[in-house]
Amino acid sequence: MSGIWQWVVFFVCLVVENWVWAASLRLEVDGSRVESELKELRRFSDTAAPDVTRILYTQSDLDARDYLRRLFKEEGLVIREDAIGNIFARWPGKSADSPAIGTGSHCDAIPFSGMYDGTVGVVGALEAIRALKRSGFRPVRSIEILVFTSEEPTRFGIGCLGSRALTGVLKPLDLMKLLDVNNTSFDQARFAAGYTDKLENIELSESYYDGFIELHIEQGPELEKGGIDVGVVTAIAAPAQLEVTFKGDGGHAGALLMHLRNDALLAGAELAIETEKAALAKGTRDTVVTTGSFDIAPNTVNSVPRHAKLGIDVRDIDEQRRDSVLEIIISRAAEIATARRVEHSVRVLNKDSPADSAVELVRALEDSADQLNFSHQRMVSRAYHDSLFIAAKFPTAMLFIPCRDGISHRPDEYASEEAISKGVLALAHTLAKLSSAAPQEDEPDL
Repeated sequence: MSGIWQWVVFFVCLVVENWVWAASLRLEVDGSRVESELKELRRFSDTAAPDVTRILYTQSDLDARDYLRRLFKEEGLVIREDAIGNIFARWPGKSADSPAIGTGSHCDAIPFSGMYDGTVGVVGALEAIRALKRSGFRPVRSIEILVFTSEEPTRFGIGCLGSRALTGVLKPLDLMKLLDVNNTSFDQARFAAGYTDKLENIELSESYYDGFIELHIEQGPELEKGGIDVGVVTAIAAPAQLEVTFKGDGGHAGALLMHLRNDALLAGAELAIETEKAALAKGTRDTVVTTGSFDIAPNTVNSVPRHAKLGIDVRDIDEQRRDSVLEIIISRAAEIATARRVEHSVRVLNKDSPADSAVELVRALEDSADQLNFSHQRMVSRAYHDSLFIAAKFPTAMLFIPCRDGISHRPDEYASEEAISKGVLALAHTLAKLSSAAPQEDEPDL
């Protein structure tokens, strides 16, 4: 056998040996501790329990961050934060300078929501590291928890703000242009929160992670209805969002005769029905359209509406199919405006690309579930996640756990201790496998 092939065999055997060892781990997860820490996180809210309201850079958000940092320090993790508040908590591996294996999620919460969205992926990731430490496991590659800043769009009107910045989708100049509803700039808000470093060097290098896995509640009913332990996400849908405005003349509800009206509300209502038709016409469950906001003026019962503004969200895991629906909606808006004699305008607020999970991470998650005798199924995520943007730069996958009735973003959002424990176990096994693989830069020269 040639020298080159000897080294190839050596490397393959090393990787297989590490994977086998990782697979044989006997891990124990303290689900009650995770539940207790999630409840403690819930206390940091602008609204009373069971509601959770935690908006970027508010005192509740800062208090939640302090609490998480305390937990990370207790476990001996190495903590750093960037200029916008993304928190990195690292368990250094034997090859500390090699690309890390990442996991994590977010801790901000929209108004009047629940205590599991995002936070399960943060506290659960910490418990996964605890379980690995208790077993005596020591990673080759470092394992890092990432708490993303502002996954929710509540304050600055843009979701996944932290992950967009980390992957270069949002540049420093883009961040500095952001304003909240009170005309507070992004810089003013972060300075007040204590994040005063320059907005430079936030973007992560291409070699920062060799893999990233986000644990999350499903936010849908499929796992619970099927009695399935975990879901392995193969693709993440991405939205295109439109703002469509119709303008008519308006007038007195009694004095303006029906045949003389150009009612902006009716134009908007007709478009909302057309958006539903456009989605259904695709004949797939993966195309979804929502008219989520509808503002009219003057919004009084005795006046014909002269202004209507609609917020429309179009999502799919197939970008071309999604954009074709978008084109239909834009075309129908023009036709409706002409037919109803109203002015109209269309503004595309964003068009992000869907993401596919990394095949090797999907297989690693499935292998872990099999070894734990957990039932599992492949599925897509129709909700937005930071992993959508991370996947554009690093191999990424998501692991879903069941949530009661598929409810999320509500106070009655709930995931059982058993479901969380199984998700954490599957995550821990997968992190062990991925972090056990010998980094390429450690290979002998051929």
